[in-house]
Amino acid sequence: MYDNSSMSKYEEIALDIANMIYKEDFKEGDRIHGRSTLAGMYNVSPETVRRAIKLLEDVDVVKSFRGSGIKVLSKDNAFKYINKYKNIESVASYKATLQSLLEQRNELEDEVLATIDKIIDYSSIYSNTTAITPYEIEVTEKCTFIGESIGHVNFWQHTGGTIVGIRRNNETILSPGPITTFELGDVVLVIGDEKVYDAVRLFLEKEK
Repeated sequence: MYDNSSMSKYEEIALDIANMIYKEDFKEGDRIHGRSTLAGMYNVSPETVRRAIKLLEDVDVVKSFRGSGIKVLSKDNAFKYINKYKNIESVASYKATLQSLLEQRNELEDEVLATIDKIIDYSSIYSNTTAITPYEIEVTEKCTFIGESIGHVNFWQHTGGTIVGIRRNNETILSPGPITTFELGDVVLVIGDEKVYDAVRLFLEKEK
């Protein structure tokens, strides 16, 4: 019996019966149990079984005959019915995974931002933490790399600095990846030793 919280009981029963037909527990042409027997088997009401059988009848998996039970019509159609639900379950699973990843990303971004704030706070107290204090360098019209990505300009190789964030339009992009571009007005947050600030400023403010 399938256990899927997104399915109703009659959908679970229909899927279970379709699976038995596909496995040939019931072969094409066989007569399977009547509704009352199936209701007892699945511990549900006859109305729930009726709705389950109606689903299978609608796609020509079985045919219900008054007084003579339920006849199996097509193993192939049973297979198609099973696959339809497999596809639905896959999409639902992907959506759930995506939602979980987005929530984890948001939590991580909040944690990174909070850590940056703590570093900035501590830097005002301890003067010897330049290696972990983010420098803030604005991207001006002098920058020759506007519109180009961090990876493309080999930022780290040229400056020795690591970009931990970019402030853009009142928002902060945390841990920007190599495809993130430099845009006019960006404030780049960079960590590194005492030589990094001058190296980054010169790198970003070269005259065109």
